[in-house]
Amino acid sequence: MPRTRSLLELEHLSADEISSFLKLARRMQSGKPQPLLRGKRIALLFYEPSTRTRVSFEFAAKLLGTHTSIINAVSSSIEKGESLVDTGKTLQALGSDCIVVRHPSSGAPHVLARNLNVPIINAGDGMHEHPSQALLDAYTILRHKRSLKGLRITMVGDIQHSRVVRSNVHLLSKFGAQIVLCGPPELLPDYAASLAPGVKVSRHIDEAARKADVIMMLRVQKERLAGLKLDVNSYIAHYQLTPERLKLAKSDAIVMHPGPMVRGMEIQSEVADGAQSMIEEQVHNGVFVRMAILASCLGVA
Repeated sequence: MPRTRSLLELEHLSADEISSFLKLARRMQSGKPQPLLRGKRIALLFYEPSTRTRVSFEFAAKLLGTHTSIINAVSSSIEKGESLVDTGKTLQALGSDCIVVRHPSSGAPHVLARNLNVPIINAGDGMHEHPSQALLDAYTILRHKRSLKGLRITMVGDIQHSRVVRSNVHLLSKFGAQIVLCGPPELLPDYAASLAPGVKVSRHIDEAARKADVIMMLRVQKERLAGLKLDVNSYIAHYQLTPERLKLAKSDAIVMHPGPMVRGMEIQSEVADGAQSMIEEQVHNGVFVRMAILASCLGVA
């Protein structure tokens, strides 16, 4: 019987395990149907709103020849108070071969994995991790750079509340990238430097952008701020990525954003739509990477 496995986080995966996902994604890159999962059923269990992640997992599953069922918190028994584990057991009993879950509580996918017998894929849990996003980010970078080793990768914005940052830091640090985190104290505590060896914290975007190979901008997650007072005009003045600030990076630097993107807040449209922007490519690459994740976790590749 094929070996199946869950993808819950990147922190405890080895560089070789991460590389296997990226290599498999390159095999999926044609975007053509590959019926590796014919006869399988994938449940997409989303307790939070999502466009890019949910749709790309859905498209990825269909390209692999499988069926998907989307379960939203507001249109299912979850709304009646059913627990996460009971919902998972219901989906398993109905024949789900794999469950992709997004949840506002950190650790929720781990709870499912401990209580179910099918692979669980973490599509974002609270402020913990978002492994598939970091994998597609690395995949996108490697489409433009020969290696992650030695790259100066700057992430700017709401670092504290970003599960994307945590997954990216865990991944990139395993491959020798130089990581600079930039943001105001309200969104970037000093202890962020301890996320991984070699991580640096900067309070000034001009300093952080200088000589960068990659600049990844992040949305200020207002839904997670819980009453934190942030001066929006000051944030825009000090941390928005503008064409002038992009010129401080290397001439071949690329600009990224995991989305959703708020134009005029963290990034100007001239940058988001410019020649160095890989934001749309990130979204496009998400399908190939999530095809690789599904095929790998279900033991067919």
